[in-house]
Amino acid sequence: MRSYKLQPVEEEKLRRICEAANLAPSAGNLQAYHVYVFQEKSKREALAEAARGQSFIEQAPVCLVFCTDPSRSAETYGARGRELYSVQDATIAGSFAMLAAVDLGLSTVWIGDFDEEKVREIVGEKAGRPVAMFSLGYAAEEPQPSGRRAIEDLFTGDFPQTD
Repeated sequence: MRSYKLQPVEEEKLRRICEAANLAPSAGNLQAYHVYVFQEKSKREALAEAARGQSFIEQAPVCLVFCTDPSRSAETYGARGRELYSVQDATIAGSFAMLAAVDLGLSTVWIGDFDEEKVREIVGEKAGRPVAMFSLGYAAEEPQPSGRRAIEDLFTGDFPQTD
């Protein structure tokens, strides 16, 4: 969704989205990520600029930024935890938050095209690698479904065949 109403997101709904992210599976249950919640217009404007001018980020009343916390994974899993598991943890948490948002009647879009250093400056120096961010709010229009690959094109091996 790239078009949002001015209607704010209720605190209870935002809390439930955060709780869903908190329940996401993670490597060793270490939750090697941090989520930054931005409702302030000036911060959303800065994030939109860091995302190469994607103005819908500032239009939405909330922007969530998912960053790694590589040191949490590295303590247990070494380099693989630092370089991979923390990214996976942040990504899974983002997916859970996104599913919860849609379940609560909100709209969102995954944003991966951004300048990582600029986003880190906005969220703070202690932030790990920004993996994804997404805008969050009430849709101003009905999104059209996007095309998808055939299931048979995605899955191999002992994939069940249809008759």
